[in-house]
Amino acid sequence: MPRCIIFDLDGTLTDSGEGIINCAALALRHFGLPVPDRQTMGAFVGPPLRQTFVKFGVPEEKAEEAVAVYRSRYTTVGKYENTPYEGIRQVLEELQRRGYLLYVATAKPEEMAIDILHKFDLARFFAKICGASMDASRDSKALILTYLLSQLPAEAKKGPVMVGDTAFDVIGAAAHGIPTVGVRWGYGSAEELEAAGAVCILEKPCDLLTYFA
Repeated sequence: MPRCIIFDLDGTLTDSGEGIINCAALALRHFGLPVPDRQTMGAFVGPPLRQTFVKFGVPEEKAEEAVAVYRSRYTTVGKYENTPYEGIRQVLEELQRRGYLLYVATAKPEEMAIDILHKFDLARFFAKICGASMDASRDSKALILTYLLSQLPAEAKKGPVMVGDTAFDVIGAAAHGIPTVGVRWGYGSAEELEAAGAVCILEKPCDLLTYFA
C-alpha cells in the first residue's frame, strides 16, 4: 500500500532564502527598521510572515502592511530567487517510483508554492500542494496540515510522515500526531529540530532514500 510523505517547501525542497530575505529586508526598510545580517534574517524562511515581522520590530497592527510590501517584490522577482537543492529532483522521482504518495504543506501562499514548483519542474511529483491562504486564516503549519489532511485519500492517511527543516514543521505535524524527519540542508539547526521532537535528522537529500527504503 502506498505510504505518504508530506514535504515542507522552503529550506527542504528549494533554497529560497535569497528571495525571502531580500523581500523581508525591503519591508523592514519600509518601516525604518534595521536590517540584521543575512544569517539572522534567515529566521524569515519557513515561519508565518506576520509573526516574524513582529519579532523583528514591526508593530503588530502594521504586520499586514509589512506582508503587502514583502509580496510586492516577492510575487514578481523574489519567488524566482530560488534554487532546488542538489539531488532533490532525483530523490522525489525515486520515492514516487517506490510507491510513496508525496504531498507539500508549506507556510508559503499556496498559489506561489504551486507556481514555484512548476517553475522548477517539481510539481509533477506531488499529488497535492497545500499552502497558506493570502489572509491570516491559514498560516500556521498545523492549520495548513489540517487543510491538507482533510483532502487526502484514505490510503494516504495511514502513517504519514512530515519532512522539514525547522521546528515549525515538527511542532505543526506533532499537533496531528505526525512524526517529522528533520533535514539539515535548510535553515533550522539540529538543536532546534531535536528539541522540537524530530524523530531523526538527515544531512543530505539522498539520505531520504535510505530512511524511506
